[in-house]
Amino acid sequence: MQNFNTNNIPPTEYRTLDEIRLRKAQLLTEIQKDSNKMQGLWDNLFHQPPKSQLTPTSRFAGMMKTGAGVLDGLILGWKLYRKFSANGKKSSKKKKFSFF
Repeated sequence: MQNFNTNNIPPTEYRTLDEIRLRKAQLLTEIQKDSNKMQGLWDNLFHQPPKSQLTPTSRFAGMMKTGAGVLDGLILGWKLYRKFSANGKKSSKKKKFSFF
């Protein structure tokens, strides 16, 4: 059975130091290309573009998204306040805490 590396290419036999140096240089350039590609993907995933590159439509969409989140939080806070406050309509019987 023949040994294969991760790319399923049979290992090459090197006869001189120059062949080893050449292969080393090839591998180094491949590693640098992969590293640059991964760095670009990482930057696209975790970093937002500068504000100057954002279009007016994307800024408006961002404001709408933020506003909807704030409104949702306010409504949730109001519902929780009414449910658990002593002055709420449903808690006039002064029951203990209950989910039902």
